[in-house]
Amino acid sequence: MELYIYAKSGHNFGLENVRRCAAIFKKFKNVQPILTTADYRAASFAKAELGVNKSAGVDVIENLPNVMRRRDILIFDSDEPNEIMLKHMDEFCEILLEVGKDIPKDIVDDEFFEKIDSQREKGFFFADDDYEDELGKFFEGCKQTDIPMLLGHYFFLGSEDKYTSYFNEFFEDEEYVQFIKSTKYLLTSSVNAALESHASGNKPVFFMRQIKPYKGELELLEKYNIPVIGGVNLDELMVNFEKTITTYPTLNPIVPIDIDEKINNVESTMKKFEALLQ
Repeated sequence: MELYIYAKSGHNFGLENVRRCAAIFKKFKNVQPILTTADYRAASFAKAELGVNKSAGVDVIENLPNVMRRRDILIFDSDEPNEIMLKHMDEFCEILLEVGKDIPKDIVDDEFFEKIDSQREKGFFFADDDYEDELGKFFEGCKQTDIPMLLGHYFFLGSEDKYTSYFNEFFEDEEYVQFIKSTKYLLTSSVNAALESHASGNKPVFFMRQIKPYKGELELLEKYNIPVIGGVNLDELMVNFEKTITTYPTLNPIVPIDIDEKINNVESTMKKFEALLQ
């Protein structure tokens, strides 16, 4: 019996699910889970950067039965399954847990609760993805800001050259954790990054993208009172960012999510199964 964790992923919608599932992976590390992703590059990224030691790309969630065995355990973070598929998944798996239903979506990697001193006042992280070149269109004709930018993992080669007129410094995606933890005011359109910033003791400001459907994720921002802003271009966004900083609200506390009951259930189920085989 194995525990599989599946994260929907792809270069056109980023790595939020993968980062969240990597945090879950670490909590179940005693049973040596396997993290699977839709995008093979995301599986490699999780292994290289997110503390995951077992990962595999499976293209789509429907391919999981090709690698799993009946009565294996599955935790999934995806909106791909319909009701019929969910029924089949429940019949196939000994335990089936859905992120957002059985495991809260605001689960954050424990390393972000390890506080460090802020090294910069402000910083910008759009997201891991920019498949539609949304930033290039949003920045066009605007003036340079005085803040650094953290590049996304799925930004295409040469993206930095397009942004040099708008930001004074750049950080590669390998510096993600350090950047998030050490930036006092993080402007981001990633819900997950905003939660990680808050967990680090900082003050995130969420930038609402125009072309991205958030599908209920904004409720997490409301839960913690994280401010949400927008703008027609970079100039207007920065004006709104500065206004928000000067009147920054009190955030509701964020604490590590306790899923010990789920962990104990998975561990005891796997032990019972192993005992039956002996």
